[in-house]
Amino acid sequence: MRRASTKKKNGGRPQAVDLFCGAGGMSLGFEQAGFDVVAGFDSEQRHVETFRHNFPEAAGVVADLTEVAGSDIRALAGIGDGMVAAVFGGPPCQGFSLIGKRDHSDPRNDLVFHFARLVCELQPQYFAMENVGGIRTLRNGSFLDRFVDAVRQAGYEVVAPPRVLNAADFGVPQRRRRLFVIGYHRDLTAPEYPVPADGRSAGRKGFDATQLRPNVGDAIGDLPDVDEFEELLAQDSVRARLGKPSRYVRYLRGQLKDAAECGLPRQWDRRLLTASLRTVHRPESVKRFRKTKPGEYEARSRLYRLSWDGLCPTLRAGTGPENGSFMAARPIHPERDRCISVREAARLHSFPDWFTFDPTKWHGFRQIGNSVPPLLARAVARQIVQTLCQLL
Repeated sequence: MRRASTKKKNGGRPQAVDLFCGAGGMSLGFEQAGFDVVAGFDSEQRHVETFRHNFPEAAGVVADLTEVAGSDIRALAGIGDGMVAAVFGGPPCQGFSLIGKRDHSDPRNDLVFHFARLVCELQPQYFAMENVGGIRTLRNGSFLDRFVDAVRQAGYEVVAPPRVLNAADFGVPQRRRRLFVIGYHRDLTAPEYPVPADGRSAGRKGFDATQLRPNVGDAIGDLPDVDEFEELLAQDSVRARLGKPSRYVRYLRGQLKDAAECGLPRQWDRRLLTASLRTVHRPESVKRFRKTKPGEYEARSRLYRLSWDGLCPTLRAGTGPENGSFMAARPIHPERDRCISVREAARLHSFPDWFTFDPTKWHGFRQIGNSVPPLLARAVARQIVQTLCQLL
């Protein structure tokens, strides 16, 4: 385990801890909802390094959470005996996935119960766990029942039933369905699961990005063609002129004020196009891509070609080093005969343009595919914040 340097706390904001943080998609959503994310924990060094870069005021800790106690979490996060308002995270889900063959004996399945154990030991006011929908039916539902029983024995209740939420219903231009389990200490008020957007992004309370219904064109239509930059063959960033932004992109670039946004300000070079290392496809692949129409799958590779007016399918993570380091299938750009770049994937996942990823394409795409889209996480976290405010 390793602790980051001493950080400045954001006074007045409720404290939260991210377990299984990855690059920090869920952390960003909780920060945007008004939490002070004091620490993120993950077993992979690369992910923690990315988390530290994007959340410099939080402790980024490399740790095997099967070997960590709640007291360790408090010490490493620098919060001592202070109140933890929320613990959240998405334990690795490969053993539950409905894609491919589920492995009921996958040791990663046990991480869900280590999440429950740490909730019980940390005694937060609220918790939120994200996972794939397949966890509901694993072992005929008894697996999730065991999780609920474990937290109930420590004084918690789960907002029932756990809810599958689609990121596309909360301002993300991607069809991505994930299960959320929200819990609360039984002495407190129960929050609710967020309600899907109704398409209205403005009203008496002003603009709210989670109420948008952006499509692929809204997300990446302003980005230049990375193939026009020779520099991007050897590096992942270049100075570039962007096109006319949509409202969604103006939000991601910090140009449109969001009345519900509570994220901390970031400074970055807005003239720099980052996370855009080029992919050199074989000529025969380019020919096949060219023949594939938007909204269709390329016949041989089965890669999906995005359409400007449609949504992106679920962006997947691929496999980690322990399983061969295979990159997940990436969608084909709607117009250009190549797969999308990491930055284009980030836009389709609702990451703001200041957010950085590992410069290696495989790791960058894996970090995005493993992340909870920030706007979806923000919608969930906001329900908890609103309930916390009622306690004041």
